[in-house]
Amino acid sequence: MAEKLIDIKNVALKNNCPECFSKDGLRLIFRQKTIETKFYKSITSEISHEITCKTCDSIIYPVQWTDDIERVFEYQKKTFTPKQTSTYIKNTLWIIIVSSLAIIALVLFLLYYLSL
Repeated sequence: MAEKLIDIKNVALKNNCPECFSKDGLRLIFRQKTIETKFYKSITSEISHEITCKTCDSIIYPVQWTDDIERVFEYQKKTFTPKQTSTYIKNTLWIIIVSSLAIIALVLFLLYYLSL
């Protein structure tokens, strides 16, 4: 079972980085968790976020956020719309379901005509 986080929204922030004080490198990334197996692919409602600085290559944790970064984050969180949760059944599972129903129908058919 492979769990991945896919990028849904990637925003460049114009705030100063708390580490290197650069005004050009901050990026806010919203990610949504997906689960993929041999039988299905599912988009979950689990959302994560991360602020990184491309200038100093560091992750800015919520403890380091300034009031400005916090305000921009809250605004971006309100405007963010995640993908709708869904489950997609792959062909492998459809083949198993159809073949199981065919076998059950065959067994019931044989039992009915053998009892006559």
